Amino acid sequence: MGGAYTGPIASRLSPTLDLWRSQVPCGSQPAGDSDQYNNKSPSEITPLSIQPSTYSPDIAVPTDKRVFGGRDLFSLWFSLGIGLMVLQTGALLAPGLGLSGSLLAIFLGTLVGVLLLAAVGVIGSDTGLSSMAALKLSLGKRGASLPAVLNLLQLIGWGSFEIIVMRDAASLLGARAFSESSVLSSPLLWTLFFGGLATLLAVSGPLTFVRQILRKWGIWLLLAACIWLTWNLFAKADLAALWAQAGDGSMPFAVGFDIAIAMPLSWLPLIADYSRFGKRARNVFGGTAVGFFIGNFWLMSLGVAYTLAFAPSGEVNALLLALAGAGLGIPLLLILLDESENAFADIHSAAVSSGFLLRLKVEHLALAIGVICTLIALLAPLAQYQNFLLLIGSVFAPLFGVVLVDHFILRKRSAQVASAALRWPALLAWLGGVSTYHLLANLYPDIGATLPSLILAGLLQLVLGRAFSYGRETARA
Repeated sequence: MGGAYTGPIASRLSPTLDLWRSQVPCGSQPAGDSDQYNNKSPSEITPLSIQPSTYSPDIAVPTDKRVFGGRDLFSLWFSLGIGLMVLQTGALLAPGLGLSGSLLAIFLGTLVGVLLLAAVGVIGSDTGLSSMAALKLSLGKRGASLPAVLNLLQLIGWGSFEIIVMRDAASLLGARAFSESSVLSSPLLWTLFFGGLATLLAVSGPLTFVRQILRKWGIWLLLAACIWLTWNLFAKADLAALWAQAGDGSMPFAVGFDIAIAMPLSWLPLIADYSRFGKRARNVFGGTAVGFFIGNFWLMSLGVAYTLAFAPSGEVNALLLALAGAGLGIPLLLILLDESENAFADIHSAAVSSGFLLRLKVEHLALAIGVICTLIALLAPLAQYQNFLLLIGSVFAPLFGVVLVDHFILRKRSAQVASAALRWPALLAWLGGVSTYHLLANLYPDIGATLPSLILAGLLQLVLGRAFSYGRETARA
């Protein structure tokens, strides 16, 4: 991406007939804490040729399936805010910004990002729809297809990167603990293991994973790993000296902010796939924002500090070896296993997006996409993904600026809209935001591009949506 910093970075269900009969037209449940009923026009519902499941993208989640409370969502998003890719993203900021500058960029970027992420999560609880299906309310039935395709492509990429990151870390740990000729250092073995694990979790679905695994014991293991790594850092590093050491200036602060905010914003196209199962809007917002902020800020900050203290060369293997030196490598191993949850979320949501496009069963699509991600991880080398990370902001940040304004201001959290194939005002606002992002990134990289493009797209949607209100009349129930 021209004008942006280009330093190296090494990486990010079974239905029943009774359930089908109990499901109702999109958005007919109460909207979170509101007493209103967000009924969607029947013309907005695309008929399915197969028996739908709990995770069918176009069918609103019924009330009895909305089981996620604040603790569930905190556990989920704390876990998704943690990972090897988060540590390594923090390492990317370390040389240019130093410890103090990096922590400030991470704090501000994560704070703004989680507030936007949690607000988009409320849209899922208001409508009961998946992320891509909810976009039809803002962009129209055909207009939502383009972001669904883009989301599918980027999620396959993210899922593959996650498997590659886990493979390389596990191979390094295996070679360090045993020998380079050991079977436990085999990249093929670990690629198949982590690809299979992530695929299995994706096929089982988030309801099973969050409530049966993550909430009961997974969250406690992650907290123990983070505390252990933090204690090791305070015990062995001279943090006062690191704090006083300035960065080398190779990265503008605005780019560091963009990279930090890109981590929570990378989940914008996915969050409604999980928040649609939330009981109340306030639990969705609070659990998501607090959980992701703590996890992401904590781990990205550790990535910065460990890089400056123990791996000043910035090499990925040096950072991993430094992390492996804490607690006999057990904390790193726990975080490595947690990375499979990020891959699970990528694969599951890719399947949901595919189900929106292809009308096939989500569970079967999850299996196929998991195999594709594993094959890509086997065949593709680990390349730089910083520009890929920033590109997400260029497409999806402006899009959800449009969606947030449309949902909360123009429609006032209602899902009652007249049917339309394309909603041109929203599409034009989105295009304006994307154009702004690339203009700023190429001509004015020092001021950042993600947040300005999101705000501009939202303002364009506000103006155009009110000026051209045709086709937006409330549909009759």
